[in-house]
Amino acid sequence: MQRRTFLTYAIASSLAVTLRGTAQGTRKPANVLMICIDDLNDWLGSLGGHPQALTPNLDRLAQQGMLFRNAHCAIPACNPSRVALLTGIAPHRSGVYDSRHDWRAVLPEAVTLPELFQRSGYWLGGAGKIYHDRFPDCTPWDALYPYPYWENGDRQAGAFGLDPQPSNSPLSGIRGAGEFDWGAVNGEMVDERVAAWTVAQLQAQRGEQPFFLACGFYRPHLPWYVPAQYFEPFPLEDIVLPEIREDDLADVPPVGVAIANRPSNEHQKVLARDQYRQAVQGYLASIYFMDAMVGRVLDGLAQSRHRQNTIIALWSDHGWHLGEKLHWKKFALWEEATRVPLILSVPGMVPGVCDRAVSLLDLYPTLADLCQLPDPPPLDGQSLAPLLINPQTPWERPALTLWDGHFAVRSDRYRYIRYQDGSEELYDHQTDPNEWINRANDPNLAAIKTAIAPQIPTTLAAVAPEIPHRAYGCTPSNTTFTPPP
Repeated sequence: MQRRTFLTYAIASSLAVTLRGTAQGTRKPANVLMICIDDLNDWLGSLGGHPQALTPNLDRLAQQGMLFRNAHCAIPACNPSRVALLTGIAPHRSGVYDSRHDWRAVLPEAVTLPELFQRSGYWLGGAGKIYHDRFPDCTPWDALYPYPYWENGDRQAGAFGLDPQPSNSPLSGIRGAGEFDWGAVNGEMVDERVAAWTVAQLQAQRGEQPFFLACGFYRPHLPWYVPAQYFEPFPLEDIVLPEIREDDLADVPPVGVAIANRPSNEHQKVLARDQYRQAVQGYLASIYFMDAMVGRVLDGLAQSRHRQNTIIALWSDHGWHLGEKLHWKKFALWEEATRVPLILSVPGMVPGVCDRAVSLLDLYPTLADLCQLPDPPPLDGQSLAPLLINPQTPWERPALTLWDGHFAVRSDRYRYIRYQDGSEELYDHQTDPNEWINRANDPNLAAIKTAIAPQIPTTLAAVAPEIPHRAYGCTPSNTTFTPPP
């Protein structure tokens, strides 16, 4: 565990001074707009994950900020990934490994990222999916409009209602698969209301008090239901399927094969129903819709008086498989599940791209550094501020991802996976970006494994309490939740 490191003199003079004013001028803290996206992998134009991805707004943000092209989640599931990012505590230390694990039960004293900003005098507002809907944060937000949430075993609509649903689901024809469905719907989406509320807050006048504003979009999380206009750019007959190999699991250890086939072997179900193109179309359409919502928020900021003094931090909680490694969804340790979009736009910063392997755990100390917040807690990440100045800066910390007791370590070039039974995978992304060739037994790479292996923790925290389908008690009755105008 590392404590937060403050900006060096050079970083302070080139970034922090820009944000907070010169030594002789007025000291004006920077605002923060944090945009959280659910289940988005590298299917962005700027990341090149799929040739048909339409993400003009995410791409323009990448062009004005620092795009981290080798960023990875701490754990590939919604609740634990968001908890790790927002508390700065790695899953192997917290014990929060699943979307049913009550994070406040094991981290009662954790100072969350929003809470630290609030303690530092920031106005704190949020809307949409920031934490997982089962376990939101009970920090007394100045304004909070959560995504539909769970209470007493039932999903509650929340201030913005529920998304429209088709009358004849599942549209895919895959029965008994829950949210694993896709197709066009009619009506206003919750994400549209979240975007509108966020824009209203960005354009509000609050005097000189800085703000920390979190905007959480649910799409492209399943089900891939979005209005028909977002399907139109992706005619079914033109859909490009992900490049996969039918024998891709032949050199994967049995533990990895079992992970690929979980949770219920969706790949075979998709193929059996001849739904591969429809599923890819649904994911592309949902990404396009989400990108439009991001565009509304970016436009709202650009039209506000805060545009020159607001840091934008955009991230996705984890990646997503669509047949790669014959696997669907997240819940795995390969590139598609762990790699995430991460963009930081800082006023006065020179835009660029960074290919260093970084973790979402690094976002908390980075924002605390950039805004020079006092008394941050001990954190497991490391500030990315040096990479914002020079993306080629030496960076000796690979990204660590945990899933189901197993670990993956991603360096600038290699991915190393070690399962609990000692079996391994090793991929060289310079020669094998699709992770098709497991080179764990290649004697020529033995030194690589020896160098990476010490990064893997030797202990795991006890599993947090499992509380299915119940929010931690942070509901409209004990927050500042009121219906928006």
